[in-house]
Amino acid sequence: MESMQERLAGQLPDLDDGVLDAFGTLLPEGDYLPMLLGVEPHLVVPGQEGDYFSHEQVATWGLDAFWGLPEYPHTPYYRTFETAVDDEAHLYEFVVPMVPPTWSDRERVEEYAEQMERGLVPTAVAVSMDVCLPAMDRSTDYYTHWGLTHFLLDGHHKLEAAASAGRPVQLLSLLALGDCLAEAGDKDRLAALRSQPSLIRGTRRAQ
Repeated sequence: MESMQERLAGQLPDLDDGVLDAFGTLLPEGDYLPMLLGVEPHLVVPGQEGDYFSHEQVATWGLDAFWGLPEYPHTPYYRTFETAVDDEAHLYEFVVPMVPPTWSDRERVEEYAEQMERGLVPTAVAVSMDVCLPAMDRSTDYYTHWGLTHFLLDGHHKLEAAASAGRPVQLLSLLALGDCLAEAGDKDRLAALRSQPSLIRGTRRAQ
């Protein structure tokens, strides 16, 4: 994948067949929807401020019946986007690193952060899954959660640098259409929903 580093060092103007072919060889056979997304990642540590599993998920599903604790995702992750689907559903987007940020090369992270401060928008690549989860009816906030989760194939240092610098990064998402619980019509709505302004659940304030 070294041949891709130069292309991904900056922002892709459109879907690049060479990049798609290169990363496509890494994935299981199936149908994928490529999307170029702009994201502004915020690093979240499980159990701390901004953790979806400790807040939004608990408000809908409650605590684990056995442990009496929130679900634990076992890794720091990035929150990047959320918006209303309709009055009864909300979309949440996450980017999940395949290795923890503690493994990152600090010099590379700092180098990317400096380049981003000068206006660079590099590209990361992820294989993604969308899941439509129905809320239970014994909650303090009853609605349907839509989750769009991107698992990083390339760009761990870029995402961490963007989060630390408060800068955007481009994400090439290869959405696995066969590996999700969403209905076909829901998948068709995803691109339009992702182009909406970011909207925090329970507010009318766009981000």
